[in-house]
Amino acid sequence: MQRYFVPEGQMGQHSVTLEGEDARHIGAVMRSKPGDCLIACDGNGRDVLAKIVSVDKNNVQADIIEQLSSNAEMVWKVTIAQSLPKGDKLEIVIQKGTEAGACIFQPFLSQRTIVQYDERKEAKRIERWRKIAKEAAEQSHRSIIPHINAVSSWKSLLKQFVDYDLILFCYEEEGRSGAVELRELLQDFKSKQWETAPRIMVIIGPEGGFTSQEADAAVASGAKLIGLGKRILRTETAALYALACLAYESGELGGN
Repeated sequence: MQRYFVPEGQMGQHSVTLEGEDARHIGAVMRSKPGDCLIACDGNGRDVLAKIVSVDKNNVQADIIEQLSSNAEMVWKVTIAQSLPKGDKLEIVIQKGTEAGACIFQPFLSQRTIVQYDERKEAKRIERWRKIAKEAAEQSHRSIIPHINAVSSWKSLLKQFVDYDLILFCYEEEGRSGAVELRELLQDFKSKQWETAPRIMVIIGPEGGFTSQEADAAVASGAKLIGLGKRILRTETAALYALACLAYESGELGGN
């Protein structure tokens, strides 16, 4: 069944209103009619089953039939901090990372970032990234839309570390050395008693990787250096690989 995220103000106790692109999609693409049902989400964990009452090209009205429970979110709240990659690679990371369960994406600039960052174009790009996250969250039946933060500097990223329970700094030199202790690290992390869902940041470098100076700075600020196996992953692959590891070790995929 088709799922739509709507602003909280458009979802009341007994009815929901869908506007703009969502209304056009319901009418023109799905060809839905009064009496058809859809799932509406407020983006904060409230999901409802609703029956359409009226449809036009800019507005759809539906009555809420029942509240739905959802268990589509990861146990751990994962932020993907991704150094800006070339081309549309970040769009791939956001789309697939949303499907895999990330809750925040933090683009940032590092020493070997290749792409030329243009602050004047940032608002337009963030708008596009957020649209991609919304559509991916709907497709994967998430209850929240991951938040896309503004592009950060390296120094600003380091200052965010205090907001997290675990910082995983993906460093290819760790993988090459064979000192890959990610599973042991995550099992120890999982054994702790958390009163609320723990917050984890996974930091992914650009096409050229991180410098040793950046690795040292990350460790000094509280990060754990990890490898993602002995193979060298593309920057757009690394985040998804890490998310799969986290999903397994958190128990979502049957990890012990």
